[in-house]
Amino acid sequence: MATVMMIVHILICIGLIIVVLMQNTKSEGGLSGAITGWSQHAKSRYGTEEKLDKLTLGLAIAFFASALVMYLIYPIFL
Repeated sequence: MATVMMIVHILICIGLIIVVLMQNTKSEGGLSGAITGWSQHAKSRYGTEEKLDKLTLGLAIAFFASALVMYLIYPIFL
């Protein structure tokens, strides 16, 4: 079970890193603009940017929850 929790936690970490890099910055940079070139088309808060914000929040909560669960159930990870 500890291995499964570690794998899930690592996948959440990788997903969080990818989602944060895909978000637009104030300087119109970011991985999304560099790869797809559509950073100027996703300016509305009701489009892709809002979905990425919600996904980032969800992954951040999942990251915190999985870290807390691993700490409470498996304190040997310390």
